[in-house]
Amino acid sequence: MPGPRGNAKVLIRADASLEIGSGHVMRCLTLAGLLREEGAGVVFACRDLPGGMGDYLRAGGYDVALLPGRESDAAETAAALRTFFPDGADWAVVDHYGLDAAWERQLRPHARRLMAIDDLADRRHDCDLLLDQNYYADGATRYAGLLPPACVTYLGPQYVLLREEFASARQRLRLRDGRIRRILLFFGGGDPGNLTGRMLAYLQGFVPPEVALDVVVGGANPHKPEIAALCERIPGARFHCQVSNMAELMNNADLAIGAGGATTWERCVLGLPALTFVLADNQLRTTQDLAAIGVVRYLGWGEEATAELLREHVEYLLRNPGVMQGYARKCLDIMSGWTGGRTIAGAMLGAI
Repeated sequence: MPGPRGNAKVLIRADASLEIGSGHVMRCLTLAGLLREEGAGVVFACRDLPGGMGDYLRAGGYDVALLPGRESDAAETAAALRTFFPDGADWAVVDHYGLDAAWERQLRPHARRLMAIDDLADRRHDCDLLLDQNYYADGATRYAGLLPPACVTYLGPQYVLLREEFASARQRLRLRDGRIRRILLFFGGGDPGNLTGRMLAYLQGFVPPEVALDVVVGGANPHKPEIAALCERIPGARFHCQVSNMAELMNNADLAIGAGGATTWERCVLGLPALTFVLADNQLRTTQDLAAIGVVRYLGWGEEATAELLREHVEYLLRNPGVMQGYARKCLDIMSGWTGGRTIAGAMLGAI
């Protein structure tokens, strides 16, 4: 029998790696924290991949099942679920672009309800709840024909899963006057192509010395030593690794340079203008649609970026504080209805 909401049992299936990045696990970790606040038991099931976050999750007090990859993903996940929850789980949550309705149907005998976190809308789901926290011009119709009739959907950035530090920082937003005194550089937890290092070298060539640079990398970034060394050679540059105060760094910044994806919403909720590069196919549509309504400044694919392109846009924004203020307002506007993960956690627990 399902337990009362105070001791709900939840399994979360999500991966992180150098190639995938940390976004899937980090947004699931936000949801897990909110569920755990209400007394839920939460277990993660993850592939053991280079740049994975199993140790990070364990350090946060979560049980983690590392899937060996010898059987089908669904069979291995079901086995892990039964190890921790012999009587089955109240919810299985899947945040993985490679898993679909076929996987979800195989989990049905082991979990009373299923939740999918998605933003591609390119495959069918057999779930009871679907969360797509991104903005799309056609967001209301993207999942037509892909979900069961009774599936409850939560669509749009008002439901974005962000850590509590961002909610706290939003309560003390700094009034930005549009002038750029501090730039934040962050391209995700992995950044295997070292876009961080490339952009930092480009900025070194033209950013005025009075503009400070905060350079953030994840613990799994394989290029940490050379990025740290480059920061030491640039006056005003500070190197940060695996930070716990990203909201503070964003609140202190005037401009961000980074990737699309989950970090977009961290910047938006704090009204931080951004020059945004796309690093993966799943980031493209949202970034383009946000650029079309003036929320971000889209500079194309990161692998194609040049020093000249970056210089053109940074120097334009340095000369135009009014444009910067416009981006800040649009960021805050699109997040004006943000209720965060508490809405999703409440819906999950309320269904038990």
